[in-house]
Amino acid sequence: MQDQLLDQIPSLDLADFRSGDPERKARFVQQLGEAYQSIGFVALKNHGLNDAQTKQLYADVQSFFQLPDAAKQRYEHPELAGQRGYISKGKEHAKGRNTGDLKEFYHVGQEVEEEDPIKNEYPANIWPKEVPGFQKSTFMAYRTLESAGQDVLRAIALFLELPENYFDDKVKHGNSILRPIHYFPIEDPDAVPADAVRAAEHGDINLITLLMGASADGLQVKRRDGKWIAITALPDQIVVNVGDMLQRLTNGVLKSTIHRVVNPAREKMNTSRFSIPFFMHPRSEMSLAALEHCVTPDNPKKEADITAGEFLNERLIELGLKKK
Repeated sequence: MQDQLLDQIPSLDLADFRSGDPERKARFVQQLGEAYQSIGFVALKNHGLNDAQTKQLYADVQSFFQLPDAAKQRYEHPELAGQRGYISKGKEHAKGRNTGDLKEFYHVGQEVEEEDPIKNEYPANIWPKEVPGFQKSTFMAYRTLESAGQDVLRAIALFLELPENYFDDKVKHGNSILRPIHYFPIEDPDAVPADAVRAAEHGDINLITLLMGASADGLQVKRRDGKWIAITALPDQIVVNVGDMLQRLTNGVLKSTIHRVVNPAREKMNTSRFSIPFFMHPRSEMSLAALEHCVTPDNPKKEADITAGEFLNERLIELGLKKK
């Protein structure tokens, strides 16, 4: 399977993993692992968010992004390196690029309700007063996607022949981020830099990403042969992909695949696109040193040992969100 070149990403059902049926669960684990060894992406249904919750979430997110720029910028705190609140248009760029992406976004982060010293690492969430439902709908999505992500990581652990709960303590109160994104309309395409795109090609930093909004056009993933293929999910599916931390932990056995969001046709540049990724991060102290059984004579160790916190810090500087 890892040698196959796929023209579309596999579709899986999280209900199979959660069913209590050993056969369905084992099949899900195998299919997920094979997909993550080849294309690095799957489409996933029965993730826990229902239609009504999803509609309310998008309504609240759209209400916020429709506010005037001056109102949105009241929720922008550069000293937090983009970890909470609003990040304005063109601030973030892909690693290795200087041109900002054609997007604005908002970050909702972890809330630690019990006694855990990691609480001191996380800034408080910032909630926009103009959209009263924003806090409830975004944080409900945060917890639902966090729960789905925990089960995906349990399946990954089983595929890697680790204990099913291997990741549980590493992602408990992890530094995960929900990021509602607005790819804003461009009224005059000639007024933006020629190389500016909605999201330039990149790999995600984190362990796994759970993405709402992949049913809209524009998301593409780069196959190993260099061909870009369009990612389309059904409205009831999210897209779940491997991030760089998981690739590093598995010494490249699981693939963090380069992806991008391309600009629409010129006549559609004046339309909005919304998506909501959940970036699942572990606790900062988690070691990303390659798992011993992922290092073999045929697959020698590729990267130096590093913690998740150190790795995140490096990447935030590369993305332009944090100063050295």
